[in-house]
Amino acid sequence: MNRTSSLIQLWQTPPTRILFRSSKLFQGLYVIPRVKFYPPPCSCKNIQTTSYEDVNGKASYVPTIKIKKEMEEKEKLPEKLETVGAFQKLPMVMPSFDILYSAIKKAKRVSPTKGIANIAKRERNRGAKQLDALMKELAVPLRTYMESFPKRHTLHPYERSLIELTLGDGNYEEVLGNVDSLRKRVVSVAKEHASLCAKSVTKREAEDRLVEGMKKVEETFNHKGKAVDDLLNIAKTLRAMPVVDLETPTLCLVGAPNVGKSSLVRVLSTGKPEICNYPFTTRGILMGHIVSNYNHFQVTDTPGLLRRCDEDRNNLEKLTLAVLSHLPTAVLYVHDLSGECGTSPSDQFIIYKEIKERFCDHLWLDVVSKCDLLQDSPVVFVTENADEDGLELAKYRKMGPDGALHVSITDEVALSKLKDKVHEMLSLQMARIQAEKGSMICQTNLNPAGSATDEPVQVLQLAHLKKWTS
Repeated sequence: MNRTSSLIQLWQTPPTRILFRSSKLFQGLYVIPRVKFYPPPCSCKNIQTTSYEDVNGKASYVPTIKIKKEMEEKEKLPEKLETVGAFQKLPMVMPSFDILYSAIKKAKRVSPTKGIANIAKRERNRGAKQLDALMKELAVPLRTYMESFPKRHTLHPYERSLIELTLGDGNYEEVLGNVDSLRKRVVSVAKEHASLCAKSVTKREAEDRLVEGMKKVEETFNHKGKAVDDLLNIAKTLRAMPVVDLETPTLCLVGAPNVGKSSLVRVLSTGKPEICNYPFTTRGILMGHIVSNYNHFQVTDTPGLLRRCDEDRNNLEKLTLAVLSHLPTAVLYVHDLSGECGTSPSDQFIIYKEIKERFCDHLWLDVVSKCDLLQDSPVVFVTENADEDGLELAKYRKMGPDGALHVSITDEVALSKLKDKVHEMLSLQMARIQAEKGSMICQTNLNPAGSATDEPVQVLQLAHLKKWTS
């Protein structure tokens, strides 16, 4: 009874001053001053993190409907999207011949396990280990390629468009599927023959099955090895794509084919695109760079656009539309009213109106090139009837759009003014990018109630955006 009362009194003492020693419980209770007491962990229903249903009155591990919904929502969360530059992270793909030669060479160096005295067992062990090594040397690189190449739906929309328009719709996924199919087939064949080799009775039988297995795996790899070479070509093509920095202002030159876009890129930037007197000289997205007043800008030359609907456009034209659709670019639209480009002024006018209406949110600068070739009377193609021109088209034939800058590369007319206007527009584009980035940061700083934690900063950023875009 005395022991019980002592225990009750001790329990009511503040826990920060005592410590129980269970090993001395029957010899007396020791009190150690200035020592914190931590109660032992115990299971408690109130701290259960996941609730479960009772099935027929018995304990069950079936989650409740609420937990099921939470798990389904987690599974439906979208995968993290890649930023632009995923193509430069692609692995180096070895040719199929090099992979096979290296795998066979390494597999033949594998020796049997030490300590096996029986000749037949030792040969069985050597054959099974070499086939297993061959399988791993072939399958591991293929699996690495499958894991390292990004899934198309996780890419930035711009790079997604590049894959579709450069490689063809579905070709990227098809090649990766063929590589994975090759890996599975190699693993299946190698395991099958390694199992047969391990079941051999005599040394001669084990040797024959090893040779047969090696030959069969080699034939299987050679039969579908073209998939690896196709993947190698895809990696080379994608790595050669120009890298675009989304936070760097980009000038995109747009217009009909052969109007002088590439010549202007050479004048404005470090880019050196091909210049020829035939349509679609530019067969891809070409990048150049401008450095002005310690500011760095990007310039992209795009394939020319023809007068036709989107369904009839070729992949080169679709590349131009992809750049305008998915990248934050300022547009330098180039017009040629001299008749030298092969596209009539009326067709250029229709293309121009369509593109400007579609991408009206972009910063815009119109340039009439080859002004040294312009004549007093506007150019009219044989297929055109100038008498049917409206007032707007008639004005366009003579001077181009309102406010267009007339330049000439040959006579170096207005090139300095063009550079100044381009720098001014790209500076506005930089301010727009920074303002949008600041606005996004403010949105991420919203508290759960929906009020901004840094409201003054958000107001300043919005005012900054209105100032530059007005």
